[in-house]
Amino acid sequence: MARERIAASAAVGGAVSVQIGAAIGATIFPLVGPAGVVALRQAVAAIALIAVARPRLRGLRWSTVRPAILLGLVLVVMNLTLYGAVERIGLGLAVTLEFLGPLAVALLGSRRRFDLVCAALAGVGVVLLTGTVPGLDVVGILLGLAAAAAWAAYILLSQRAGRSLPGIQGTAIASLVAAILTSPILVIVLVGLDPHELLRVAVVGLAAGILSSAIPYSIDLLVLRRLPRQLFGVLQSVHPAAAAVAGLVVLGQTLGAWQIAGLVLITAGNAIAVGRGTPSASPPARRRPAEVSPIG
Repeated sequence: MARERIAASAAVGGAVSVQIGAAIGATIFPLVGPAGVVALRQAVAAIALIAVARPRLRGLRWSTVRPAILLGLVLVVMNLTLYGAVERIGLGLAVTLEFLGPLAVALLGSRRRFDLVCAALAGVGVVLLTGTVPGLDVVGILLGLAAAAAWAAYILLSQRAGRSLPGIQGTAIASLVAAILTSPILVIVLVGLDPHELLRVAVVGLAAGILSSAIPYSIDLLVLRRLPRQLFGVLQSVHPAAAAVAGLVVLGQTLGAWQIAGLVLITAGNAIAVGRGTPSASPPARRRPAEVSPIG
């Protein structure tokens, strides 16, 4: 039980790290745009994680590495759509819409009433958090919903990648794939950047990459080995609250009374889930040798 609670607390810490990094990254939207921030994040995360994990690609089979590669594709979609939504509707609301992805995972996959109650409580908070926002940007909302679908896929694939590869190798490979896919954007951004702004962009990109990608993605992969993905989805309810607070402190985005009430409910649902703990996730079944050809 103690290990499960530690894992749950780590998931919460990863969520806070994500939103602080996201808010910091949003400060350079005028210089590089949302896509530029995503490209910077992925490049920094890939360098950091590959250096730490040092995954050995030789001898890996396609069935083993496929979840990590698919996870890399999902990371690109999730981050591009989220940052596009952040630019249009603000960090707090964008992440609140994105949270519908893990909330759906928690609601659809759980067989325990307790998990459903926690998810429903967080869901009410999401409604309150968005209920007083006038004149919402339709494109921003659609981008937020696309990010939600990608986040649900991220949870499922992170769990699979964690079972297929040891340590944080799955996260490292996924980040490398995402960095390769976004590298053309990074080149275009750097070529067109004012040399006087290069240092600022590099520092912000480094902070965003470490806080929003390298640290939390590694935590998520490790935590999903310990917690059922349904409870993990519930614990992601801290993201909207953390995003709203980060948006207020870093970006000056204010909140109304109903939005604050929503934050309280979301945080309460998260706190109850962490306090009560959860049964250990069933250990992965022993894998049989895959009858497929090695990569390359």
